[in-house]
Amino acid sequence: MDDAAALHEIEAIKQLKARYCRYLDDKDWDQWRRLFDDDFASDIAGTGGRQTTSADAFVAYTRKSIGRPSQRTVHQVHAPEIMLTSATTASGVWALNDVVRLVPGVTLHGYGHYHETYEKRDGHWRIKTSRLTRLREDIAAPLLPQRIAQRVRATAAKLARRTAPRALTNV
Repeated sequence: MDDAAALHEIEAIKQLKARYCRYLDDKDWDQWRRLFDDDFASDIAGTGGRQTTSADAFVAYTRKSIGRPSQRTVHQVHAPEIMLTSATTASGVWALNDVVRLVPGVTLHGYGHYHETYEKRDGHWRIKTSRLTRLREDIAAPLLPQRIAQRVRATAAKLARRTAPRALTNV
């Protein structure tokens, strides 16, 4: 593949990931689901989540975890490192900043990386696998006194991570 064709494919993967963030934050679950390969595998166990082995299970888990209207989210990815491994496969690492309202008055600010693989079928790139790693999580509860806020932060983070039923996931 020549350099121009490779850059075109890398740009298509960047557009895929941009849609991932927008559809997730807009809670547009139908469009978000279309970004994944059917046998998509996700690993967010290291961040308090679960491992899932299908796109449908992952979307259902995410919708259950952060899909309520009160749980506004902001996902921003940048500094992509994308490598084409063949004409129809690629891997990538993205730096991530996300903001998730866990419960009213308690917000998670997360920093880490998405480690992903992609596959191109029928002319379209899809996310094949994704593993989220965290470098840091800050839980903010600005309306509470500091000593109470620390307890609320720990409890809210624990509760937010337990909202999805295990039946939807494979651990």
